[in-house]
Amino acid sequence: MTFRDWQSLSPPAAARELLHRTRTLLSPTQRRAVIAPLPTESELIERFATAPAGSPLAGVPFFIKDLFDVAGSPTFAGSTFLPDVRPAPAHDSAIVTALDTAGAVLAGKTHLHEFAYGITGENPHYGDVEHPRFPGRTSGGSSSGSAAAVAAGIVPLAIGTDTGGSIRVPAAFCGLYGFRGAPRHAWIADAFPLAPSFDTAGWFTATAADMVTTLSALVGLGPHRREPHGCYLEIPGLDPEVATACRTAAARLAPPADTATRTELLRRFAGALDAYNTIAAVEAWAVHEPWAERFRARYDPAVWTRLNRVHEFTPAQVAAADAMLIVVRLAWTSYFLTFDFLVLPAVHRPALTKADCTLPQRNRLLSLTAPASLGGLPVLTLPVPLASGLSAGLQIVVNHPQSPVLPWALARG
Repeated sequence: MTFRDWQSLSPPAAARELLHRTRTLLSPTQRRAVIAPLPTESELIERFATAPAGSPLAGVPFFIKDLFDVAGSPTFAGSTFLPDVRPAPAHDSAIVTALDTAGAVLAGKTHLHEFAYGITGENPHYGDVEHPRFPGRTSGGSSSGSAAAVAAGIVPLAIGTDTGGSIRVPAAFCGLYGFRGAPRHAWIADAFPLAPSFDTAGWFTATAADMVTTLSALVGLGPHRREPHGCYLEIPGLDPEVATACRTAAARLAPPADTATRTELLRRFAGALDAYNTIAAVEAWAVHEPWAERFRARYDPAVWTRLNRVHEFTPAQVAAADAMLIVVRLAWTSYFLTFDFLVLPAVHRPALTKADCTLPQRNRLLSLTAPASLGGLPVLTLPVPLASGLSAGLQIVVNHPQSPVLPWALARG
């Protein structure tokens, strides 16, 4: 169901439809995507009935990743103990308030990779969030539950976050449209942080039209005065099916990068993965340090390893990461003097199986998404269908959240 389909329903019909979809469109295993308990039917009817009319998002139900506060509900961030170290939220997060003002209807919260520190959607406390259409494969993370809720057709809109790829990878794996905003925005400033320099808020939709509507309502879009100029940066090492599909999809948006541009970008981006991993770990440890040792046994062991590796870094490694951050940002600044956008593959292969959720696979995914994260840049993800029925995705990297490239790319892609 699209935004318009939901908006055509009466409040009681919309509430019943939402609860029916939540109960029936996910298998018992996949229901891990959505945090229980859900609002009651009477609560949902009230929310639909009192949603401000006249907005493009009026009456559109949405789920939100459990990094954002909803007054009266504890925020766990995929952990078992965050409410023990953080006061209960007395106010809604800014993005919840913005959506409420725009008429959207909060349907509930979604699970995630613990503390958003993972790209596969695995969670030993609450269960892994599987792909709604391909059981045994991951929906991607860390915004796993939000992506699964939209991909399953429960809601047409779900809010996530993206630090190192946590919207871009699930969007590609689940065949969705995804938008990652910019760091330090008010909509991410009051979410529970992972690495504040890179954390962003964003969302998923199932259709391009609904993505345009959401961008228009929440971000605003710049006027389209001319044909935008960009190129496709083909990355070595993609699965053959993904490489072919991404190349074909990208051709509708931009030509391949010329040799000089491709060589320069690949050279500048080569160290982005290590720099991202280092800086993110340093910032994440600063967030968790006040309670980390006391709750060590209650962390996901994989997440603890990522947090704790900060103690292995030498001053020289941290300095090298900071230097690489500058290199990558200068590369982007230089690129945007000539181009309006860059197209990159979002993933190197389709949705991973549980057995494939390994450190090398995680690093391969992050190597594709880290350059835009280091650049602090907004990214639109377009789904790329594969012949197998699975999907990949394209990153459309722009230099401003209101870039006119975004609606243009949604119309072309």
